[in-house]
Amino acid sequence: MGRRYAVLDVFTHKPLTGNPLAVVLESEGLSDEQMQAIAAEFNLSETVFVLPPENPGHSANIRIFTPKRELPFAGHPTVGTAILLATERFGEVSGEQDAMVVLKEQIGPVRCGVVLKENAAGFAEFDVPRLPQPAGPTENPDIIAAALNLEPSDIGFENHRPSCYEAGVPFVFVPVRDLDALSRARPNLSQWRKAFREATSVDAFVYCRETRVHDSGFHARMFAPEMGIPEDPATGSAVAAFAGAIHYFDDLPNGTHFIRVEQGFMMGRPSLIDLEIDIEARKLHAVRIGGQATILARGELFI
Repeated sequence: MGRRYAVLDVFTHKPLTGNPLAVVLESEGLSDEQMQAIAAEFNLSETVFVLPPENPGHSANIRIFTPKRELPFAGHPTVGTAILLATERFGEVSGEQDAMVVLKEQIGPVRCGVVLKENAAGFAEFDVPRLPQPAGPTENPDIIAAALNLEPSDIGFENHRPSCYEAGVPFVFVPVRDLDALSRARPNLSQWRKAFREATSVDAFVYCRETRVHDSGFHARMFAPEMGIPEDPATGSAVAAFAGAIHYFDDLPNGTHFIRVEQGFMMGRPSLIDLEIDIEARKLHAVRIGGQATILARGELFI
């Protein structure tokens, strides 16, 4: 008997763009070692394993693996899995169908609002389960520039400088002056550990204010070579943590702020991540991540 799985493209409405995701729908009985081996076999940035919920108020328990390790939380697996489970529940819809999906991840339960539409990609938005917070110091910009094969003068714009935040998973956020500098960024593995040894993360989210799409707020790339991800097409958990850096450097006023982050364009996998930030009394009050996903393939694992 096989275990059903699906492959989705996430943070996009078009197949073969966005960030691919594998979701194993029937994961009962798999060991940790088997899950890690299956994730390495798929060799996508993340693979999700769906397990029956322990709490009847939840839709499923899920575990998330990169090719090299397990994660407590991740954005595009949350969006893709929520849309897939809603599709499993309702099948092909006529018109529009709303759903609520609650996924129990290692970080805790994650509430996802899903909208399915006839002949269209699904959309999901989730409440970030942990508000962004600083996650340690960073090395000086010259060392970070060397780790990204950039010049020191490429690092920073306006008042933005390298910082480290986490909303379940920590990232070092590296501002660069423009799209040209961003296009030249490449991990220099001989300098990588030196650049990020003072931080709690060795994953670099590199961003600039210049964008390809007129209504985007930032263009970004994410490098995580030590997790087996040379570059990620779309990183929802990084954008969730990025809300902390945006709030700090841009001094957001009270209210709700909608910011679209574009990623993956320089890989030929264009992705759009919707970020909503609620500010109350000049402090972060809530963060939400949203995006579309389309099912690309279905199959069975004979394990």
